[in-house]
Amino acid sequence: MSTLTAQLAISGGTPVTTAKVPFMLPALAEADINSAILVLKSGILRAAKKCEELETRLGAMSNAKHAMTCANGTCALQLAYEPLLQPGDDVLVPAWSYIATASMLVARGCNPIFVDANPETGQIDVADAAKRITPKTRGIAATHMYGCPVDIDGVQALAKAHNLKVIYDAAQAHLATYKGTGIGAFGDAVTYSFYATKNLGTGEGGMITCNDDGLARQIKLLRSHGETDKYLHEQVGYNYRMNDVTGAIGCSRLDRLPAETDARRAAAARYGKVLAGIPGIRPLGITPGAVSAYHLYTVELDVSQFKCTRDEFAAALNAEGVPNAVHYPRALPDQPAFAKFLKGQAAWPVAVRLAKGVMSLPMHHGLSDAHFAVIEESMNKVAAAMRR
Repeated sequence: MSTLTAQLAISGGTPVTTAKVPFMLPALAEADINSAILVLKSGILRAAKKCEELETRLGAMSNAKHAMTCANGTCALQLAYEPLLQPGDDVLVPAWSYIATASMLVARGCNPIFVDANPETGQIDVADAAKRITPKTRGIAATHMYGCPVDIDGVQALAKAHNLKVIYDAAQAHLATYKGTGIGAFGDAVTYSFYATKNLGTGEGGMITCNDDGLARQIKLLRSHGETDKYLHEQVGYNYRMNDVTGAIGCSRLDRLPAETDARRAAAARYGKVLAGIPGIRPLGITPGAVSAYHLYTVELDVSQFKCTRDEFAAALNAEGVPNAVHYPRALPDQPAFAKFLKGQAAWPVAVRLAKGVMSLPMHHGLSDAHFAVIEESMNKVAAAMRR
């Protein structure tokens, strides 16, 4: 063990701090709790005025014509996929994403065609997507990973050239923009999650936005048993409604979301300055024209420059007082759930590389000067000790 390595807290040395930097700030504010209490006192707990308010406000802030709340982000994907895609369709989907983006395609009966990640941004690689189009390809499901929009112009051009439907998974991208416009303006549908850890976290909950009147009507029918009037059902649907307690929390948190998103962007800029002085660790790039919502701040470790794995580096950093997480430890094609779909599909080298090298650092609106002092000292300490 080298002298530098021995100084690491994980090896028995003194940590940079014993008061860990908060990884995220998911707790509700008093205003959020009071908003929920008002709904509880009203007795109207079902989807009602607060869900409608959240739909109107977030839809407008995202530049979408229609917005429909639902039970969670996975339901949002299902509600978007069902009217736009058919069983047996091939659908291009990122090899680098959370599983729901692809698993709900499988639930629809579609075949996921995995597309490699852009090596700079980690977003779906549009050039690679073009190579994977088959005679059965009918759609693209693209995730705005970590809060950063994909190359929307590239995706839309590819879709137009091949008559493909486009669904954007924006579970992590509330208030992100592309070329000055909210991401709800693009594609056939956009889906959101309000899971507890999201930038707009309500516990559970989700939303679908679109700009087509007919599609909005189909989604609303699917969301609530195909019901057009009380006990009159035009088609078979589901019970994927949200509730007004959740809606009230969402509306209250939405009051603060623009300022909190600005704070995340300022924190990302500070991270950029910290990492500029640490060779071998790079923040994932931002798509040209995009402004990220920074749900996560994810970096890639060049493991060739260090005498440790990503997991060992992450554990050492955590011991110094900087918690972190891996989003994600496997590329989607490496998940056993998708094994039967892989025959004939080309490799995904960038996604596999990211799975071995990425780590997410603390990111939230409450990061302070003191937090960044700990982060900078800890990262420099671990990088120096672990460098080859």
